[in-house]
Amino acid sequence: MSAALVVGVLVAAGVFLLLRPGLLRVVLGFVLLGHAVNVVLLAAGGLGRRTAVLEEVGPDTADPLPQAFVLTAIVISFGITIHLLGLLRRGAGGPAADPTGGDADSDGDGAGGEGGHGTTGRRR
Repeated sequence: MSAALVVGVLVAAGVFLLLRPGLLRVVLGFVLLGHAVNVVLLAAGGLGRRTAVLEEVGPDTADPLPQAFVLTAIVISFGITIHLLGLLRRGAGGPAADPTGGDADSDGDGAGGEGGHGTTGRRR
């Protein structure tokens, strides 16, 4: 199977999962898109038509830069996946999120905390 076909299938599946409802599907869609980028970077290196670096040095020696890009992309996609799974877990088990992003302020003075003293901690 050629790299273009693999990239096409991975991108199609990733976009399909991104457009489906549910946060876990969105995370899996990002994972598939990350894999598609890795295949594109490896295909750009041309490993199939070049010799390995350790065998001989010449004009047809494989370029190690795309391999370094793929290793970097793997680490970045792993970090993004862990972050998205953490957000998924935090959103699934926690209380209803405040749309403003802050704690609820019951006295309306905008200071937060007890009695409007300007504290920025969470209420107990």
